[in-house]
Amino acid sequence: MILPTKRLKPENSLIYLSGVTLSLLAEPKTVSRLWSDFQQDRISSLRISSCDVTFEWFVLALDLLHLAGAVELRSGRLERTGP
Repeated sequence: MILPTKRLKPENSLIYLSGVTLSLLAEPKTVSRLWSDFQQDRISSLRISSCDVTFEWFVLALDLLHLAGAVELRSGRLERTGP
């Protein structure tokens, strides 16, 4: 689930999705804007017609980033905590 396995492709693992999500946080964003940016990035990078990641899986990626101390929610916006 967090790391790729035989049955879970690397691009569907939470560690990968967390990295993509963090890369989209160049500036503070609301969760809904980040979700929208994530979907657009996923569609364009994998050349698919619709996003194949559910919102729940996206939130798990955010949880992983928060647990790692990489993001915080301040004034209703997610932002990076480190360099």
